Amino acid sequence: MDVPYDLTSYVRVLKMATTPTTEEFLQVSKIAGAGILLIGLIGFLIGVVMLVLTGGF
Repeated sequence: MDVPYDLTSYVRVLKMATTPTTEEFLQVSKIAGAGILLIGLIGFLIGVVMLVLTGGF
């Protein structure tokens, strides 16, 4: 493990990183929110199907 090389590569990445614009942030937020809702919906549907199949009503 070459520590000085690792540190220089980390510093190089940090120098290249920029703060996202408001438009970019909103777009990423919308996509992440849609993904969270989609995963939640899939989990809910699986739960309902399992409840129906096991006769939990």
